[in-house]
Amino acid sequence: MAVSITDADAYISLNCIDVEDWTGSDEARKQRILNVAGRTLSVKYSTLTIPDNAVYEFANVLATVFNDTNRLQQQGVIQFSLPNTATFGFKPDLVTRPGEDLAKFIPQSALDLISTENGGVKLSKRSVGWTVL
Repeated sequence: MAVSITDADAYISLNCIDVEDWTGSDEARKQRILNVAGRTLSVKYSTLTIPDNAVYEFANVLATVFNDTNRLQQQGVIQFSLPNTATFGFKPDLVTRPGEDLAKFIPQSALDLISTENGGVKLSKRSVGWTVL
């Protein structure tokens, strides 16, 4: 894995739909996001090869998850208004707290890239769990 900001910028601008939070970030923030994305994927899938493009897909998602507006939600704000402009409300299930597992934000597109790189190993965000009726 040899990720770089230059390669991330090129990949994200060509392959991702919502890129404003990534392109609006300064170089230091982009590097931090790349570091966290790469580390999270490497820990979660330690036995697999992680392609750079998977890191870039995840980094773009993290840029949105940790943008200025969503940061308010992470700090406990439920709703806020800008008079005569807009009102913002947050869904509680999208909140991330300090120290929380960021793996829940790994997009399926990154998992698909990892799968392809590793000979088609099955990776999915879905998991089997117990339900009590």
